[in-house]
Amino acid sequence: MSAVLAISCARTTDVLIIGGGASGTAAGIQAARMGIKTVIAEESTWLGGMLTSAGVSAVDGNYRMRSGLYDEFVDALVDHYGSLGALQSGWVSHVLFEPHVGDAIFKQMASLHDLEVLYNTSFRGAKKISGGWKVKLLQDGKKVTYKARILIDGTELGDVAKAVGVPYSIGMDARSDTGEAIALEQANDIVQDLTMCMILKDYGPGADKTIEKPEDYNPELYYNCAINPHNVNYIEEDGKRMKADTKQSIWDTHMMLTYGKLPVTSGGAKYMINWPVDANDVYVNIVDATPQRRKEALDSCKRISLGFLYFLQTELGRPNLGLADDEFPTPDLLPFIPYHRESRRIDGVVRFTMDDAAEPFRNNLYRTALGSGTYPVDHHHYRNPEWMKIPHLYFYPIPSFGLPAGVVLPREVKDFIVAEKSVSVTNLINGTTRLQPVVLQIGQASGALAALAVLKGIQPREVSVRDLQDVLLEAGMYIMPYNDLDNDDPRFAAVQRIGATGILRGEGKPIAWENQTWFHIDDDLLAGQVFAQDYYDGVKVTPDLPDGRVSIASAMEFVSKVSGKSVTESDLSALGIRVAGPASVAPAASASAPDSAASSASAAAQAVTSRPITRCEFAVLLDAVADPFHAFPIDWNGDLVR
Repeated sequence: MSAVLAISCARTTDVLIIGGGASGTAAGIQAARMGIKTVIAEESTWLGGMLTSAGVSAVDGNYRMRSGLYDEFVDALVDHYGSLGALQSGWVSHVLFEPHVGDAIFKQMASLHDLEVLYNTSFRGAKKISGGWKVKLLQDGKKVTYKARILIDGTELGDVAKAVGVPYSIGMDARSDTGEAIALEQANDIVQDLTMCMILKDYGPGADKTIEKPEDYNPELYYNCAINPHNVNYIEEDGKRMKADTKQSIWDTHMMLTYGKLPVTSGGAKYMINWPVDANDVYVNIVDATPQRRKEALDSCKRISLGFLYFLQTELGRPNLGLADDEFPTPDLLPFIPYHRESRRIDGVVRFTMDDAAEPFRNNLYRTALGSGTYPVDHHHYRNPEWMKIPHLYFYPIPSFGLPAGVVLPREVKDFIVAEKSVSVTNLINGTTRLQPVVLQIGQASGALAALAVLKGIQPREVSVRDLQDVLLEAGMYIMPYNDLDNDDPRFAAVQRIGATGILRGEGKPIAWENQTWFHIDDDLLAGQVFAQDYYDGVKVTPDLPDGRVSIASAMEFVSKVSGKSVTESDLSALGIRVAGPASVAPAASASAPDSAASSASAAAQAVTSRPITRCEFAVLLDAVADPFHAFPIDWNGDLVR
């Protein structure tokens, strides 16, 4: 009786998200926009997680493919700072901003009728019940219980997943487990370095903001942070100074600071300090640690960051720089949380590997993508004393990638979705799936998946992959990493859908700091580029032009056969496919016209459709008439459901 009474007294919601980080915030906004009653429980007083609360306010990747809520977020930053160019204030990123501005924008985006945000609220436990979850929270020191249909883990380290019994991994995977060529022979528990970022402000000439020397201060930790008389174990190549062992560039102090220079609307210059060269990266594994052990470790990380600030002020001659007093409302002016680059990684319905990203068409997972990423595989390990035993992953070459939707679903636990960095990926590929734009997409897709499950009264894993992708495309998300078209182009969704069938496939490659994949929208279609056998067995596109190219007429014939529908020139015109020349408007010959007139009209009509069709035009035509994206359901592995 008491258990029933306890449940009846619980607050209720359709979707409960633990953690108002990047994923949690995006999930809450998306679910609420779909009319689903949603609650976010956040430990701090801010939204945005690593983008704001951790102070990592320099976005990595997806500059060409600003997707969904991330696109909206950048637009809001542009409105605040005046232009897109204003966001390019530091050289590490094209999108930088003050953390408090990001928090304000996320809060504005989260101001929705169906979304409630509980601040100063921590997770205390969850129990599976019929039709959902009973979840215990602590809000402002008071116990609160919620009954939720769907529970989403949006925490930084996957704490809720552990609490409800989802199997997970921590550290580096064994090659025998993942099959990845560069994985280690034996698994270990090594995670990436974390960082307690700082936002520094220039208080002006003559200001002395020098802090008290931190406890256990060791200046040798920072000797090679920038060019200075203390540099040790370095080499000179082509006029550049580098650390001899890691080959990391040693820049001058100006370059080190302007790496993360932030745009400001007033006051002194601000700098995000997230510097990977002998600065505030720290190796410590607290993923599975107790709360007390985490606190002790993070206090140590704070002292290392403050030690770097002290070194900057006293050894590098910048006493005018101090912790910004108008950013984080914390007693020590440091971020609410550290920048965790790695967390638990669940055992999901599918697992995304480095090889899946490197060879996207080696299996069918690409068909299920929930979003795309363009940043290189970037691991931070140089603060680990045994970094030389770890695979060298500095920008390991892969193309841009689509992240399969099944990574957010645990294999066994029902009514539960995992977001943020704890999704089902390998340690290696986590080096790019961890970046902010991808994590925002993971969150948005998780919110959409939860909302669809609630609306349909089914389990999240029973939701149609294509239904989920429809919602994401409607929200302007790139489910395929094709950067030929902006998401406001009228052809965008068609190319994305045909790309997600694999009937036409893009070409990807890494280019410096950006991985790219191109659909080659304006190239003439070649018959050998059409991979339709999984969908239309025995029906092929005829290469009726030189060099294996396909004419509009041949494409029309193929689409007519596979769809069972007649395709006319009027259909082409309606789809924006150019039907050039006077023949497009030539009247048809009447029955009483001479044979020569009829023959002339027929020849003119044939000329209309004899030009090569482009890859984009074929995608638009096939999508509109045959619609293989919806006609052939797929499972979470991307295999066709026969």
